[in-house]
Amino acid sequence: MKTSPLSIFALSLFLCLSLPSPCISTRCNANDREVLLQIKQSLNNPTHLAAWKPNTDCCDWNDVMCDTTTNRITTLQFGSANISGQFPAAVGDLPYLESLVLENLTSLTGYIPSTLAKLSHLRYFSVTKNSLSGPIPPVLSKLKNLLYINLSFNRLSGPIPSSLSQLTKLSQMYLDHNRLTGRIPDSFGTFTVPDLDLSHNLLSGPLPKSMGKMNYTTLDFSHNMLEGDVSVLFGKNKTVQEVFLSNNKLSFDISKVEFPANVTSLDLSHNRITGTLPASLASLQYLFQLNVSYNGLCGQIPTGGRLQRFQSSAYLPNRCLCGAPLPACK
Repeated sequence: MKTSPLSIFALSLFLCLSLPSPCISTRCNANDREVLLQIKQSLNNPTHLAAWKPNTDCCDWNDVMCDTTTNRITTLQFGSANISGQFPAAVGDLPYLESLVLENLTSLTGYIPSTLAKLSHLRYFSVTKNSLSGPIPPVLSKLKNLLYINLSFNRLSGPIPSSLSQLTKLSQMYLDHNRLTGRIPDSFGTFTVPDLDLSHNLLSGPLPKSMGKMNYTTLDFSHNMLEGDVSVLFGKNKTVQEVFLSNNKLSFDISKVEFPANVTSLDLSHNRITGTLPASLASLQYLFQLNVSYNGLCGQIPTGGRLQRFQSSAYLPNRCLCGAPLPACK
């Protein structure tokens, strides 16, 4: 007796649904799927990942992306989700990962695992606004393709690894709002990160003089315990646009400092800076944010530029600074 096509389809469908593994063609790499299931388990099987099921194509799962050619997982991204547990070490077993984002997960704890050193393709790494602790692992310096790293707003402690200077492709590095201690590594004067934020930590000591040889776009070292002269960061031919150095113990004579023409934001408040404000400040055509309050400055505020557009709070208190917008010099 000849079997009809409909009967064959019905039998195939029955067998497919009864087998533990799917019969349908899937894009997902089997090893990647297994690693993702391990990650899900280590995060206590959150409801946010309820769709991560063994018998489905992991390239269709939420919070992941596959390369359309290789079908390997290239993106893993959790943001503002109800996820708890420790940073899953199994992430290091996704060898083609290019973007790893774990953000706004206040119940994500533990250390940044050293297994991340295996992610040789990683370009974008952000774990901001979590509850991670422990040191910054020096093995991150093995991620030679990193363009962006954000470890801010955690509870990371200990020194900044000097080996991070080996990440020569970086365009942005944010280590702010942690509990990092010690000095800014001397090695940071051997590479340029255009946007560098080390603010709101417990860093101390002087700035490496070698950093004066580098060019930046944005620097934020505010709210630390840094000391000494940072005037090496400035100069007529520098590219820096935004500089935030407030709430440190910096002490230098600002009188002879020449600020780059493209500076837009400058906050030197709450330090121990002395001298008179240089005339070069008045020539900054793009300056829209300025604060030199709570220092030991003296003399007349230069005129002829934008400095009179700022409120008096940008200049007070200082030892004997005068002239508009402050009272006239005597």
